[in-house]
Amino acid sequence: MEIETIRDKLWLWCHHEGSHNSREGIQGISTITPYEAVSYLNLQNLLMVRYMDQPSPPFDAHAAKFKDLKNVVWSTVGAGGKSYDKERKHVYELASKFQNITGLIMDDFFKTNATGDDIGVLSVEDLKKERTRLKIPGRTLNLWVVLYDFQLNLPVKSYLELCDTITFWTWEAKNLVNINDNFRSLEDLAPNQQKVLGCYMWDYGQKRPMSVADMEMQCELGLEWLQQGRIDGMIFLASCICDLDIEAVEWTKNWIAKVGNQNIH
Repeated sequence: MEIETIRDKLWLWCHHEGSHNSREGIQGISTITPYEAVSYLNLQNLLMVRYMDQPSPPFDAHAAKFKDLKNVVWSTVGAGGKSYDKERKHVYELASKFQNITGLIMDDFFKTNATGDDIGVLSVEDLKKERTRLKIPGRTLNLWVVLYDFQLNLPVKSYLELCDTITFWTWEAKNLVNINDNFRSLEDLAPNQQKVLGCYMWDYGQKRPMSVADMEMQCELGLEWLQQGRIDGMIFLASCICDLDIEAVEWTKNWIAKVGNQNIH
């Protein structure tokens, strides 16, 4: 049995190049592509998530660029909770063509100002139908979902039970002080799902740089949880800031180089 390394469990969250230019308080013009960014950080797993309706389907040419990567997860619900029946159908077909597409992710899935049956972009019943589509020729895809720290008290349990992997994000860096308690709440809420820790390399919640101290805290805590088996991976966000000489990005690149080849005990 092959021994897994830390690098095997690390992911890059990717958007189309330039997605965050002049947004979220970010200065400078980024031109780096998702594949260039994942190569820059020396990672082998990525999530490709549509942002502001980019890239436009069909996605075959984009997926072909990732053919040498170990794992690719593609969005069926894009940034901002955008979901289209035609696009979801296309992504299932895409996964049938590319063996390294191992899962599908629903970004911004929960509506924080809603209650009851409309808390999700898709209803519970629609999500059950989506699960039947995860079985494609020769394999079954994993269904991923995004959950933010401020959504833990929403009625999300019935939705999470229909997902395989929960990616957990602390939206504002100032709330990272609560991450241990919040993550325990998630473990209680969804004990049977895999969990992946989302690590922002920019403080999007407050539209300012992520401090190196906060970046280090996220990474070292994630490393500890990986070794303990509490999480199944870590995601760094986002590809479209990796060429802007941002301190937290460069620190993360060096951290990955330092720990990436360590074995998972």
